[in-house]
Amino acid sequence: MEMRPLGATGIMVSLLGLGTVKIGRNEGVKYPQGFDLPDDASVIRLLQEARALGVTLIDTAPAYGCSEERLGRLLPGPRDGWVVASKAGEWFEDGQSRFDFSASAIIASVEASLRRLRTDYLDVVLLHSDGLDEAGDRFLPAAEALDGLKRRGLIRASGFSGKTPAGSRRMLDCVDVMMLTYNPGYTADMPVIAEAAAAGKGVLIKKALASGHAADPAQALRAAAAIAGVSSIVVGTLSPANLRANATALQAGMRGEA
Repeated sequence: MEMRPLGATGIMVSLLGLGTVKIGRNEGVKYPQGFDLPDDASVIRLLQEARALGVTLIDTAPAYGCSEERLGRLLPGPRDGWVVASKAGEWFEDGQSRFDFSASAIIASVEASLRRLRTDYLDVVLLHSDGLDEAGDRFLPAAEALDGLKRRGLIRASGFSGKTPAGSRRMLDCVDVMMLTYNPGYTADMPVIAEAAAAGKGVLIKKALASGHAADPAQALRAAAAIAGVSSIVVGTLSPANLRANATALQAGMRGEA
């Protein structure tokens, strides 16, 4: 698997990242079909396949149900073999999301994530935007809290997972990494991706397969990988075969194959 720099953070990430919402949450998600949460053995097989393919970036969040807790128990191999990205600001409880971007809530969230993931540091923590009033300053205390956690050595890089181009652009100078949306049906974040790359920020792509609705997944992945400045494309799956197909599509694209 191709490795790329995560902007100027000094962190190298695999071009394909594994999103793990499906190992912890199956309520309130926008996938085409419903699904049951996998058992531990299935999660272990998926993570072992990721490791065998050279997928090093694991994406999780407190809002992903029991995803962090399961990763803390089941992630194979040494901790430094993985780049673990989590989020803060959103929780999913009793079938609904709630948000809190106060500095105290962000610090408490990260400390709880560290306990659930059984690690003493997180490589990346992204603010998990609610998409409301993003052009204002309401996320700035949260970004400052992430900077404080960096100084304490609890996280290596701060980030923002945005939902609008205006909101993401507002946070561009405040964090190290941007998580932005790109797929054939949504290209509105393209200017922000370019600005982030020019500013030396890491760029993680989400929803490259339009939450499972992409007509041609391989082509969609290759299109995202070809964008200048993209560090990694995070795709969620429960299937080792699908993970392998995604990796194969990207590797073929890097070789210039159809």
